[in-house]
Amino acid sequence: MTAIFWLSAFIVFYAFAGYGILLLFLVKMKKIFNKKKHTTYNGIYQPMVTLLVAAYNEEDCIEEKILNCFELNYPKEKLQIAFVTDGSNDSTPEKISKYKDIHLFHLPERNGKMAAIKRVMPHLHSEIIVFTDANTRLNPQAIDELIRHYQNPKVGAVAGEKKIVVSAYADASSAGEGFYWKYESALKKLDYELYSNVGAAGELFSIRKSLYQPVESDTIIDDHMIAMRIAEAGYIIAYEPKAFAIETGSANSQEELKRKIRIAAGGIQSILRLKKSANPFHNFILTFEYISHRVLRWTITPFLLILIFVLNMFIVAQHQQIIYKTTLLLQIFFYLMVVPGYFLERRNIKIKVFFLPYYFCLMNYAVIAGISRYVRSKQSAAWEKSKRK
Repeated sequence: MTAIFWLSAFIVFYAFAGYGILLLFLVKMKKIFNKKKHTTYNGIYQPMVTLLVAAYNEEDCIEEKILNCFELNYPKEKLQIAFVTDGSNDSTPEKISKYKDIHLFHLPERNGKMAAIKRVMPHLHSEIIVFTDANTRLNPQAIDELIRHYQNPKVGAVAGEKKIVVSAYADASSAGEGFYWKYESALKKLDYELYSNVGAAGELFSIRKSLYQPVESDTIIDDHMIAMRIAEAGYIIAYEPKAFAIETGSANSQEELKRKIRIAAGGIQSILRLKKSANPFHNFILTFEYISHRVLRWTITPFLLILIFVLNMFIVAQHQQIIYKTTLLLQIFFYLMVVPGYFLERRNIKIKVFFLPYYFCLMNYAVIAGISRYVRSKQSAAWEKSKRK
C-alpha cells in the first residue's frame, strides 16, 4: 500500500513539476555538450503567407480582429488574409465581406472547426499557413517572428505564445488561467530547446502547407492534432514567444470549466489517434516529451490524486507514522483552501493562496469529466464559444 502511495505521489509530482525540473536540467546538459552555435535567421526570408481565421458567431469582435490583421508588419503583397465562418448565423460573414482584401469562405452548415479548415485548405496556396482565432489579438511582429524559423528545413510547424490578460480584479478562473499559461509557456520553451514542442494552441500557430495532413473531421482539438501529425512525420514544432496572441480570461469558472472539459475530451481522443507519438521506437525524445508533458496530465494524474488521498487515510489508520500524518494534513489543508477559493471566485475577489488550489482542482476535475464525456460520445467536434471577460 505504501509503495503504491509513493509511486502515485511521484507520478503526480513529476507530471506537474518534476518534468519541468528534469527538462531544465536536460537542456543545460545539452548546451554544455552541444557546442554548436545557435542558428541565426535573417530578415530576407519572406515567403507567401496565408493568415487563416476560423470564426463562429463573432460579430461583437470580428471587425477589431480584421483591423488587427491589417496592422501586422509583414509585406502586404506576401500576406493573404482568409476567414472561414461556416455555421455562423449572425452578422459575422456580412461584416467580413465588406473588406475586399479578405478572402471569405462561408457555408451555412455547421460541421465543426476541423471540417471547416479541411474544406478551405485546398484553396490556400501559400508556403506558410498561420492559424489564429477570431477573439485574439496578435502583436504586429507575430508573422515575422513565426516564419523566420522556417529557414531551418527541419522545422515543420511553429507555435506562438498565448497570453492571458488578467485584470487587477480577476477571478480565480482568469487569474488561474493566466498563471497556468505562464507555466505552460516556460515548458514549451524548454521542450523546443531540448527537441520539439508537443502540440500547438489554436490562438496562434503555423505550418508548412506542404506538410499539412488532413485530420478527421470529428477532431476536437484540431490545432494539437495538425501540429502533432507533422511532428510524427519527423519534423520539429518550434516555439516562438515573441509571436503572441492576447486574449482575456474566461468570464467565470463555469466558462473555464466548459473549455477545459472540451480540451480534456479532445486530449483523450488525440492520445488514441497519435500512435506514433506514443511509440518510443519511432522517436524516443518526442515520445518522452509527449508523455511527460501531455499524456500524464490528460489521463491518470487526476485519478492518482484521489488514490493518494484515500491511501493516505488507510495508511494513517494502520501505521500512525508521522510522515503519513503530515502528508494527510497537507492534503486536507490544500483541499480546504478550495472552499474559500470557490466562494471568493463567485464574489470576484482575487486571493492567490485560494484561487490557485481552486483552479488546480478545477483543471483535474475537468480531465475526469472530459474522459467521461468522450467515452460516452457526448463531446461534439463543433467549436464552442467560451464567454470571455
